[in-house]
Amino acid sequence: MAASSQKAMELKKLLQEEGSWMPEIMYGEEGYKLAATMGSANIIVAAMSGVAGLEPVMAAARAGKRIALANKETLVVGGNLLCSMAEAHGAAIIPVDSEHSAIFQCLGGRTSSAASSSRGAAAETARQVGATVRRLILTTSGGPFRGYSDTQLEAVSPKDALKHPTWIMGRKVTVDSATLMNKGLEVIEAHWLFQVPVTRIQVVVHPQSIIHSMVEFVDGAVMAQMGNPDMRLPIQTALTWPRRMKSCSSYLNLAENRELTFEEPDHSRFPCLRLAYEAMKAGGTMPALMNGANEGAVEAFLAGKIRFQDIPVFIHQAMEAHQTVEKPKLPDVLAANEEGKASILKGRAS
Repeated sequence: MAASSQKAMELKKLLQEEGSWMPEIMYGEEGYKLAATMGSANIIVAAMSGVAGLEPVMAAARAGKRIALANKETLVVGGNLLCSMAEAHGAAIIPVDSEHSAIFQCLGGRTSSAASSSRGAAAETARQVGATVRRLILTTSGGPFRGYSDTQLEAVSPKDALKHPTWIMGRKVTVDSATLMNKGLEVIEAHWLFQVPVTRIQVVVHPQSIIHSMVEFVDGAVMAQMGNPDMRLPIQTALTWPRRMKSCSSYLNLAENRELTFEEPDHSRFPCLRLAYEAMKAGGTMPALMNGANEGAVEAFLAGKIRFQDIPVFIHQAMEAHQTVEKPKLPDVLAANEEGKASILKGRAS
């Protein structure tokens, strides 16, 4: 799979020069959709960056596939649309994010669209989760700037923001982790995956990244999924569930991890998390708008055009200016996402 026609031609040329067998080379949105609906594919791993993943994942859901979802923007922008599609066609969505995989495991493999391939299972699973779960608790390392003062944050550069203390990730998601927007997007994703209101989804800072997330049940019991910070394990879980298989990940040694600490996130210095909650509470096209504004702001920051602390300011301005569509269809959420990105360019120009 190539990202563009140019990359597809470059790949074709390389294969021709090597005299290799020439496969069919697909690219762009149509290529993604074709790959996502191939009859021979039992599991679709959706790891495209940004909103580009929405339509291919919806196509996979329409085809009734089992979807290992690593693209959080798909649910942030079109959560209701995707979950409805999965329910209608018996598709199963298995989370790959370590936090959502942790919750998935604590719930015994239940999400609103993963209980089974039969229609009606999603509503019943959502009812069961709603009746037994008091809170979902997402953990975050706090990013590279945990504990920074306002003065220190003023001096943050793109190079600084790309130094995550725990995970090695792409540039955009690493900056999102630094602003805590990544955790805000995960709150929205958790809402759609497990059909739990955002008012019952909490974020706690856990710098050691050993507990990947927790579920608090109505009786007060709390279940946590623990492990070394290694993305290979949640990826394997999504691919093999409900089977457990030996992995290449190292085993957790609790004696070597004697201190596990937790603290509240600093909403005043990292307001992106609060903005994500507000976007989800507003509903409709607002999460899509916020997602697009964040993408545009992060791009501008990485290009050196705005400061780190300008990111939430521009997102907030875009949200204030947006006229929410309450019951959006696919064109509405895609348009809102683009509106958000465009608002960043407009804001910089003014």
